[in-house]
Amino acid sequence: MILSIPWLVISVILYNIIALSGGHFDYAVIQDLHMISGAAWSLTLGDLIIVLTLVILFVELIKATRTGETSIIDHSLSMLLFIICVVEFLVVEACGTSTFFMITVITLIDVVAGFTITIRSARRDLMLGGNQ
Repeated sequence: MILSIPWLVISVILYNIIALSGGHFDYAVIQDLHMISGAAWSLTLGDLIIVLTLVILFVELIKATRTGETSIIDHSLSMLLFIICVVEFLVVEACGTSTFFMITVITLIDVVAGFTITIRSARRDLMLGGNQ
């Protein structure tokens, strides 16, 4: 059951903790890097959370290749997380940022990709099972 929990909830919870405690994602510079080209690149807290969310999305996509009852629970919880993100984005002022919008889009990609991968895997399993 613990494997069915969408790991993207980590990013949503982390964002909510920081945002609701008064954190500012676009202004909280973690590191300034000076590139060889002379450009200055600032890594903000929001950028770091997006990178973390994308890494977690990769894990979620790997989890989506599983078949069975746990995958149905996983997809349902991912859909619920997406709905929660949409509601938070629209209703909670601290979540009305570009960073949270990107997290919301990533949760949507997780839902769509999860269902797509599961359907393709199931179709392949049916085709392999029919040839025996």
